[in-house]
Amino acid sequence: MKYSFAILLFLFQFFVWFSVQIESKDDKTIDAMSTKITIKVGDKTFVATLLDNPSTTAFNALLPITIAMTELNGNEKYFDLASSLPTNASRPSSIKTGDLMLYGSRTLVLFYKTFSTSYNYTKLGIIDDPTGLATALGSGNVSATFEVQ
Repeated sequence: MKYSFAILLFLFQFFVWFSVQIESKDDKTIDAMSTKITIKVGDKTFVATLLDNPSTTAFNALLPITIAMTELNGNEKYFDLASSLPTNASRPSSIKTGDLMLYGSRTLVLFYKTFSTSYNYTKLGIIDDPTGLATALGSGNVSATFEVQ
């Protein structure tokens, strides 16, 4: 009887924990209460989920913001913010389409292709469904609006 109760208690705790966690595409957990933002490029709107960390709290305080993002390397758009944000940089094994990251403490980067990297970034979040992102961003510089959903 004791073992049955212990097993039931363990399963209950597991399901409670699991219900408040969502696995992101790079195997890092995103809190279910994380902030959703929209990223508008031309007539396309993408929803992104921000991680819950000091970097995203500071980024969120800047929103809404419309920025002119510069093309780089055929896989990303970037913008240098006016002020530094807190960082917790690490080297991801790969960049995923839709990753929103901070390079250094001031450079906001939106990736539109998946590739391997040797650079360090602070992950801010990821676009929930990046279908059509590369087409929307195009091959040149682009204006993008970031706002809390």
